[in-house]
Amino acid sequence: MTKVGIDAIEIHTGKLRLDLANTFAPAKGDEPEKYTKGLGLENSSFPDTYEDIVTMGANAARRLMERRDLTPQDIGRIDVATESAFDNSKPVSTYIAGCLEQVFDGDFHHANKGERKFACISGTQSLDDAYNWIRAGRNRGRSALVIATDTALYARGDAGEATQGAGAVAMLISEDPDLVELSTEQGYGSADETDFLKPNQQFPSVDGKRSVQVYLARMREALEDFESVAGDTHPDDFELIPFHTPFPGMVRKAGLLGFRHMIRDTNVEEDLAGDIGRQPRREAFDSDDAFLDAISEYTDRLKETDTYREWYAETIDPTLNIARQVGNWYTGSVHVARASGLKHAYENDVDLTGKRLLVGSYGSGAQAEIHAETVQEGWEDEIAAIDLDEQLAARYDISFEEYERVHDVHNHDKQAEDAEEFTNPEDEFVFDGWGRMGERKYRYVE
Repeated sequence: MTKVGIDAIEIHTGKLRLDLANTFAPAKGDEPEKYTKGLGLENSSFPDTYEDIVTMGANAARRLMERRDLTPQDIGRIDVATESAFDNSKPVSTYIAGCLEQVFDGDFHHANKGERKFACISGTQSLDDAYNWIRAGRNRGRSALVIATDTALYARGDAGEATQGAGAVAMLISEDPDLVELSTEQGYGSADETDFLKPNQQFPSVDGKRSVQVYLARMREALEDFESVAGDTHPDDFELIPFHTPFPGMVRKAGLLGFRHMIRDTNVEEDLAGDIGRQPRREAFDSDDAFLDAISEYTDRLKETDTYREWYAETIDPTLNIARQVGNWYTGSVHVARASGLKHAYENDVDLTGKRLLVGSYGSGAQAEIHAETVQEGWEDEIAAIDLDEQLAARYDISFEEYERVHDVHNHDKQAEDAEEFTNPEDEFVFDGWGRMGERKYRYVE
């Protein structure tokens, strides 16, 4: 059976940087550790005044196509995942296609275009759509372009404000991929939840504590469902486990619970039993409350073991490096985590060819998906080609007052106009004002 997966990837980060410890924390009257240690974040990326979800997605896609010497005729579908869309009818993919047609010969008139919505998981759902399209033989030898692009902004003063971020991830989905092959097995955990939503509003309504609980519950269900078709998982099975990362602190919780689940009834649990005991079993307790208390105590002990700490440092922590510098990208978050882990391996001469990843995606409302990926021979060249370090270093550092100003620019209700940009666009797409029907217009700046 022909392999299908991610052939190439490009990342575009917002051009502005907000230093959480030295700029945001003092303005809020908070200790820096609230963000750097509690949330696990150091900086957030923001879009300049001429950037938005279209420009960021189109810029990432353009670099990917140029690097892989692709033309519009090579692309059979363009799927955009976002929860920052500004139109309830016209999909972002049409805007991005229009941008790309400004710089490439030919057009995308025969490419299927769409927009996916299910909070942050829709980026992975778009991957699934492209995978299924190719598997069904409907691609005619062409590839799919999947773009996850978001401005993850909260209302000023909201508890989630420090987790904000903006950026785009463009992925080429093809037969015989150079980066990772996607597994046929998937697992899902889904329920009707109201942990995070945007009922006809730009900024989210969030129940923070509930959202963490729902995230963990759906991830557990998805892992159990994945195991029902792929077999039991073990910590040694996977070199990296990228999770959806609204902030690294949440992934610390997910990683611990995932490890506890995977070691149950294994040699790892037995090896640890002498120090922390075996995991409590429900049948040994008279009530659910007593069982849950025992599980919580066991988990606290497990977290302090060298076995867990070493596994987390090797398998989870490398996937969080980029998120610490850019914040939450909603639909792009888990795909940033994958890139972060692969980038860390490349920079540390770790050979991942043939190794497996376990990818945990999540979207509020709520659904989680677990699938596996196998790293391909061409992965090192693909990761080496991403210029993310240069982009991060080139970001303009904004003051808190400038942060408030640029936040207003991207607040749909403020309708701030003629706002001065902080950086000079070069070789990229930019927002270029409004059309006769209120549509957003774009142009390429050389």
